[in-house]
Amino acid sequence: MPIDPERVLAAAIPDTTHTWDADDVILYHLGIGAGVPPTDERELSYVYEANLEVLPSFATIPMFPTMLNVLDIDGLDINPVMILHGEQSIELNGPIPTASSVTNRARVTEVHDKGKGALVVMEIVSHDDADKPLFTNTVSIFIRGEGGFGGVSGPEPHNIPADRDPDHVAESATLPQQALLYRLSGDKNPLHADPAVAAFGGFDRPILHGLCSYGIVCKAVVDSVLGGDAGGVALFRARFSGVVFPGETVVTRMWESDGGWVIDARTAERDSPVISNAWIGAETSP
Repeated sequence: MPIDPERVLAAAIPDTTHTWDADDVILYHLGIGAGVPPTDERELSYVYEANLEVLPSFATIPMFPTMLNVLDIDGLDINPVMILHGEQSIELNGPIPTASSVTNRARVTEVHDKGKGALVVMEIVSHDDADKPLFTNTVSIFIRGEGGFGGVSGPEPHNIPADRDPDHVAESATLPQQALLYRLSGDKNPLHADPAVAAFGGFDRPILHGLCSYGIVCKAVVDSVLGGDAGGVALFRARFSGVVFPGETVVTRMWESDGGWVIDARTAERDSPVISNAWIGAETSP
């Protein structure tokens, strides 16, 4: 059955709730490679509760169960193996607390016909116990083989790096067991742990979670150009353009622009794209 855009846009998505504490924050930070070297004061601020800061990319953890509700949206009849996480953005209303509970409220905001597939855009707003919105996730989900229903194709890619050398470059080494550690924060997709499932998906070994790569790049930018000020990020948007195999090094390149930084990330070993068309900063992108 083809996608019915009108039904998808009108579909009601159930609210979800999520609670976290300092241990959850520390586990997430370890999952994206924080704590190296373990005696570094800045690294300890991510992995030691005495003076704990929360990286902005942690906002992807509370919303994750809500994102999975895309499988049950009225008007979508899709095979889960045909889904790809296309783009991700987070908009923050201030620093993320080290402990909180949120209610996630979601809606589909856009449905695009990409020809060979469909792109469904979900907005997920996370409210605290006082009903104050803490952060908003916007998730673009590409569904292979579900295009051709006659919808608009959507916007062209933006946040293109300047035609010059980057202003900053950061290298982030990953552990061979990085995906096994990151999955403890909630994404138990066997593609990231089981070699047989990875082979079925066309990979010769399990790959790193896309949102783990997203967090690695976020941390690299916060540490490199924001002086470790995790609360200095109001927006981080990115397109997932390739995979990382655990044990590889992610090279993040940064170009200063109005109000923030244009970001591009590749693997050092294969010079393969990881994240592209990305923007991070205290303001929205130009």
